Amino acid sequence: MKLFNTKNIIKLLAVLFIAITVVSCQRDGSSEEDDIPQEDLTNILLNIKDKTTGEVKTYNYSMGAGGAQAIQLTDGKTYEVTAQFKNGNEDATQEIKDAKDEHFLVFNFPNSDITLTRTDDASSTRADGKRVGLRTEWVVNKAVKNASATSQLIFTLYHEPASVSEDSQASGNGIVYGTQVGGETDAQANYTITN
Repeated sequence: MKLFNTKNIIKLLAVLFIAITVVSCQRDGSSEEDDIPQEDLTNILLNIKDKTTGEVKTYNYSMGAGGAQAIQLTDGKTYEVTAQFKNGNEDATQEIKDAKDEHFLVFNFPNSDITLTRTDDASSTRADGKRVGLRTEWVVNKAVKNASATSQLIFTLYHEPASVSEDSQASGNGIVYGTQVGGETDAQANYTITN
């Protein structure tokens, strides 16, 4: 019996192809290193509660679908905001909490004047004392600063940043809450802001 007959060569090539495909689809390390790989997140939901009326509106950003959903905010109002991450019908938010030391959210508000405070409890506060940002409070000073420009929220979840800061900084005509050094983007959502 020949060791290198056509059937054996085809089987060997098939096994090699599968092995190469599996390895090439992973990010920097094994799939176990990232508790929620980019490919697993399908939706980002922002649940925005008006503190005065108690009314809650949910804004659902579908990953890869394109188009920015409009968040309606009223100048002078305060909102409690919770972020939820989904993989299809499954809630992936708990996975972020379980690996809270490996995650951090950055909120960028181009063309808006919004004061953001992180209000995470212990379940989403990292060992270094920095809050991930799954729960926040927004005081809307001016939802749309310049009517001729687009007001947005660019909302980014980072995985394994080398360092993070909750500090805010001016960025163009808006404010960015939170900074990170290094890491990878697990998810990013772009919302428009209207009033």
